[in-house]
Amino acid sequence: MADLLPPLTAAQVDDKTKVDEKVDYSNLPSPVPYEELHREAFMSLKADNFEGLRFDFTKALNQKFSLSHSVMMGPTEVPSQSAETIKIPTAHYEFGANYFEPKLMLIGRVMTDGRLNARLKADLTDKLIVKANAQITNEPHLSHAMFNFDYMGSDYRAQLQLGNSALIGATYIQSVTNRLSLGGEVFWAGVPRKSGIGYAARYESDKMVATAQVASTGAVVMNYVQKISEKVSLATDFMFNYFSRDVTASVGYDYILRQSRVRGKIDSNGVASALVEERLSMGLNFLLSAELDHKKKDYKFGFGLTVG
Repeated sequence: MADLLPPLTAAQVDDKTKVDEKVDYSNLPSPVPYEELHREAFMSLKADNFEGLRFDFTKALNQKFSLSHSVMMGPTEVPSQSAETIKIPTAHYEFGANYFEPKLMLIGRVMTDGRLNARLKADLTDKLIVKANAQITNEPHLSHAMFNFDYMGSDYRAQLQLGNSALIGATYIQSVTNRLSLGGEVFWAGVPRKSGIGYAARYESDKMVATAQVASTGAVVMNYVQKISEKVSLATDFMFNYFSRDVTASVGYDYILRQSRVRGKIDSNGVASALVEERLSMGLNFLLSAELDHKKKDYKFGFGLTVG
């Protein structure tokens, strides 16, 4: 009788496998950190566009320690009550020092305008990570510091945040199935006396990632990323604030070529942007950035070089 039955096709085998597949709740994967829920969408929709000239040079002194130099020249927007954008020419230099170990990362930056930035990441154990970042500036009320304690369980992540101005926050995300994770956050800022709570969901497969996030501050964020291939992905997002009634939607792409990477997007406000990263040779990259806002008549173009 078995010889008389037709063999199963590949599609029928895949369907049968999906039916027989059961969720092993005792062996769920660890989810992504709560603050990285939208990381795939950000790669396409939040490219590091810039205006003017940028030059970055990094010199490795040994396997763990390196120094960096950055020069940036271009206009800076200033607040204005008119519809037209007002820009003033600026230029500054940034010196940096970096120290990397498998369980320790130290990054420091100092700029000619007086700003000092520092970042720390240390793996205390295999599951507990401490992150800290601080900024010191001459301008009043702009200096800040933040400490994050990130604990990674077998199928969940929890984080405690402590910052200046009596800021306290906590996040938690749990894998519900192999592809679905749910989480929430809560924060309290003592100086302005504001508090908030939020919820998030993330669903991912080999070909797509979908996330949704809502908070009591009025923010609603949803995005979807479709992986066309290993080198091409498309992304879209929707942002809405039910207090101010502001709505923004955008679509973007991320295309990785053999020696270059192209990212771009266009949003519902008519703003189109693109960023091209071309590898000229080993350790030498060329950057080309553009952002066009026809409604505000604001056009931004930039180019740069990255060495090291």
